Amino acid sequence: MTEILTSLFFLIAVLDPLGSVPVYMEATREFDKIHKQKIAIRASAIAFMILLFFIVIGQLILEGMSISLDAFQVSGGVILFLFALTMIFGDGKPEREKNQITDYKHVTIFPVAIPSIASPGAIMAVVLMTDNHIYSIKEQAITTILVLIVVAITCGILLAANVVQKKIGNYGITVISKVMGLILASYAVQSILTGISSYFSPI
Repeated sequence: MTEILTSLFFLIAVLDPLGSVPVYMEATREFDKIHKQKIAIRASAIAFMILLFFIVIGQLILEGMSISLDAFQVSGGVILFLFALTMIFGDGKPEREKNQITDYKHVTIFPVAIPSIASPGAIMAVVLMTDNHIYSIKEQAITTILVLIVVAITCGILLAANVVQKKIGNYGITVISKVMGLILASYAVQSILTGISSYFSPI
């Protein structure tokens, strides 16, 4: 149960549901309430399908390229760490992704589904958390369910985006996003250390 809760909190950190609120608000500002709700639901569904694709296919692609688990853990950890640094020291996920909006007619996929919900960090994280050499099918299924739960939470927050933004404010959302970045950075460093330790350990 503890491991499940740990995985759940980590997924919340890496998907950063609150961080998607300003991006969603900016992306949907020209739409009415009904269309905003449709965008939130569709974007969440698309984001989950993208993450599910990488859960199922991601490792097969890597193995087809003859990339070892140790190398993947180190490289994945480095990417996650860099992603976390942008959350901690950068302008923040919301401002960075809001600035990428160029077409308000196609905001469901970009930037709401990608990269706001299904970010590069989230994709890398779910692949690491469902490695076939480490986790059983049951554990991978649990992780997939947890991903679905976090995406559903994200969808619920987006549907209540106006209330969330009024209660917490952009400043509060930015602070929470930076805390999530710190948690993600810790996981990334652990992944790097595990990969290096495994590579140099005696067989």
